[in-house]
Amino acid sequence: MAEPRTQPAQPSEPLSDAPVPKVVVSRLSLYLRELQRLEAAGQQTISSGQLGTLLGFSDAQVRKDLGFFGQFGYPGVGYRCDELIRAMRDILGTNHPWSVAMVGVGNLGQALLGYRGFGRQNFAIAAAFDADLAKVGQVIQGIRIQPLDELAETVRTLGIRLGMIVVPVGAAQEAADRLVAAGVEGIVNFAPVTLVLPHHVQNVGVDLAIELEQLSFAVTTKLTRAGGTDADEGGGRAGNGHAGAV
Repeated sequence: MAEPRTQPAQPSEPLSDAPVPKVVVSRLSLYLRELQRLEAAGQQTISSGQLGTLLGFSDAQVRKDLGFFGQFGYPGVGYRCDELIRAMRDILGTNHPWSVAMVGVGNLGQALLGYRGFGRQNFAIAAAFDADLAKVGQVIQGIRIQPLDELAETVRTLGIRLGMIVVPVGAAQEAADRLVAAGVEGIVNFAPVTLVLPHHVQNVGVDLAIELEQLSFAVTTKLTRAGGTDADEGGGRAGNGHAGAV
């Protein structure tokens, strides 16, 4: 295929003053994962229709989502996978490494320490902390578990801006307070509780039970609508496995 002669527009600030909907950002992450998979398989270009079909969205939805950030692609060619990957990394802020401080090294925390997907997206758990003195000093996946008293100094020394809370409900707010006091600007919270945080600290909650509830709702709804249509008004097919993505 001949190289296109014109260059696509570079990613820019959102095209309007309105905040970008969270669901759009969620879909960007899905687009990025799929593009990375395609590029690894040797595919160089893709159309909005092809990308949408792979994820259960319409081509119009894909173009609308990308349109929040600029104009991409080439007429008659589509998108170059490598260029769109770079643009999405710029938009999502993952075009540079992020260090993460984890609080809580129980079963889930240890599993997350071993998750290789973080590194592929430029995230690294740089430090881990636990209140259980029996865990302190252990080395798990190359990370030495530190006592909570060392959190503030470690975060400042390593320049860590993101935190991850993987503790029981009753300890989550204290963990959040410690991270905020240390200067962390964003927190992923795996504890099923709403945190009270300063306005300047961003927070994403991950409640696996809620995700399963959403899945059970989708399955139940599909069964009750048997014989009808499963078309999704948001442009994605029902039961595509991407919670919160449509």
